[in-house]
Amino acid sequence: MTLDKKTQQLRKQIYVLKKELKAYKTTEAKSKKKLRTVIVPDNLQTVFDEAEKNVGKYHGSLLIDPEKASIEISGQRYLLIRASALSIEFLEGIMKNYKDKGDSESLAIGKNILFDLAHLIGVEDARNFSELMGLKKPVEMLSAGPVHFAYTGWAQVKLKEGSHTTPDQNFVLRYSHPYSFEADSWIQASKKSEQSVCIMNSGYSSGWCEYSFGIKLTAVELTCRARGDDECSFIMAPPDQIMKYLKKYPLIKKVSPDVPTFLRRKIMEEKLQNSLAEKELLLKEIHHRVKNNLQIISSLLNLQLQTIEDPNIHYKFKESIDRVNSIASLHNLLYHSKTFENISVRNYFSTIVNSLKHSYNLKIDVIVNVDIEMDKDELDIDTAIPCGLILNEIISNAFKYAFNGKRKGEINVKFSDKHLNAKHKYRLSINDNGVGFDKEPLIEEAKTLGLQLIDSLVNQLEGELFINTLKNKGTQFMIDF
Repeated sequence: MTLDKKTQQLRKQIYVLKKELKAYKTTEAKSKKKLRTVIVPDNLQTVFDEAEKNVGKYHGSLLIDPEKASIEISGQRYLLIRASALSIEFLEGIMKNYKDKGDSESLAIGKNILFDLAHLIGVEDARNFSELMGLKKPVEMLSAGPVHFAYTGWAQVKLKEGSHTTPDQNFVLRYSHPYSFEADSWIQASKKSEQSVCIMNSGYSSGWCEYSFGIKLTAVELTCRARGDDECSFIMAPPDQIMKYLKKYPLIKKVSPDVPTFLRRKIMEEKLQNSLAEKELLLKEIHHRVKNNLQIISSLLNLQLQTIEDPNIHYKFKESIDRVNSIASLHNLLYHSKTFENISVRNYFSTIVNSLKHSYNLKIDVIVNVDIEMDKDELDIDTAIPCGLILNEIISNAFKYAFNGKRKGEINVKFSDKHLNAKHKYRLSINDNGVGFDKEPLIEEAKTLGLQLIDSLVNQLEGELFINTLKNKGTQFMIDF
């Protein structure tokens, strides 16, 4: 090899070495440069410098093992998720799936889900991180949050003047998120939002601070780059204090701020449940008072009954008392019911029958069988009242007249929703083995109050009444409705 060729070869090697040395020096200089994942006021710089160092060490160990589908940082497993999937694409998907509810409500549903998810992740990350790094003081835990926030790809954090970080109702935090993943998702998709979009940023940061300071916190985005503003800025405070701070900043006058609350839907449901419980208690009290008032009426009529000597008038009073007691029984069952809308047919009918047996003090043995054939043993109040009064009239009539000259008798009551046609849903059948009518009564020509009342109640149910009677073999009343 000639000298010229050797010289050229050496020159090439020197050039490569110089290039490598320059790259090394550049890398070394960068490594020595202090990272600034968080921008803070001067009075907080020291505590955040310490957080930068400690959290940086935590994130210095990154292990990606695709064969085990594992991404680990300092022994903790992490997930990589596309930013847009938890921002613009998620909201658009929710709005598509809930389009029947309209854009406004479907967007609110999506925002609630994202805020709740991020807030809970923020709380649990703060708990886990504090335990791993032995952080005890609220300010120490707070300082670790924004650094971890930046390392995991959410956003850089810039704390602003005017913040007051005390663990009480005076807590307020003003900050911005340069490079928010949510705003960037919209900007990269070349879409502009009319509303603030950094929902998870708000949720996560308020969740982390909520755990750090031990007080309930929420965050509102004041300005958003996805909406065309210069920055994504936020304010954080206790939920019942935040509106006070929002009014201080003129930037929000051009928007209507949405104040998110962690588990808002759960809180709303709890309020509705409490309101429902109050109304149920009130309704229960009303049924109790109606029952008591009816029992007072029944007692007054009973007192009057004791002064009546005329047998016919005595019977009329007694029938009225039984009718009042029948309605009182229903309100008593509703008072003990859980729904206040439906009652057990079996319990209601059995109560009426037992009350009538006690009232008539029968001298013969009459067995009353109550048979309920229903998929669900319940009936609404509007249907139950006329059914109970019909049962009251027919059983009373049987006790008075059906078993004259007999030593014992039997009454069968059957209520069923297994009916024959689409016109009628229910069948109430009451039959006895008593003496029966001399001839089948024409209900429209009935002169007794009991039969007239039965006819009226059947009409109220929009039903049909059938009376079958055979002399000395009993009577059957059948109502289809």
